[in-house]
Amino acid sequence: MSRHFIALSMLSLTLALTACSGEEAEPIKKQSAQVVPVAPTTTDDGAWKTYLGQVAGQNQEGVTDRTIGYYLPMNSGVPTPGDVDNKSQYDRQLEGVQLAVQRTVTPGNLLAFGSPDSAKMADLIVAAFTGAAPDAVKGSKVLFIGKPADSARVQPLVEAAGGKYIFVEAK
Repeated sequence: MSRHFIALSMLSLTLALTACSGEEAEPIKKQSAQVVPVAPTTTDDGAWKTYLGQVAGQNQEGVTDRTIGYYLPMNSGVPTPGDVDNKSQYDRQLEGVQLAVQRTVTPGNLLAFGSPDSAKMADLIVAAFTGAAPDAVKGSKVLFIGKPADSARVQPLVEAAGGKYIFVEAK
């Protein structure tokens, strides 16, 4: 048997099983929608990215365009010896968010921010949104996953830029 035939057969079988199990798929969706993600207790990047993706996925209502995620690992902002252009990940993220906010974000997008270092992520959002135009994120949602004290610093700036602010406590 050729590889193509095997691949096509497996794809056909997968599609057939998916079509046949359509009635059973609905309860599974309902169960997963009720699961509350739990923040990792470590600084493991993979676990944090998975958690942030789950939280962002639960906040998709009203998002008609795309979700843009911003993640900072612990100890961001400290250039490393292998950093060729001497810009830390924090600096690169900040520059990217500032450019997006300055150019204005298309309505219907979700900007999702999270990090095991809530204060550092809040610093980034505050820096990026300070002085933003009143309609910079109008019609879009800005999700911050972090600590309540950091949320209090972020919310006024996001709302001043026209965004719908959503806060989820990382716990």
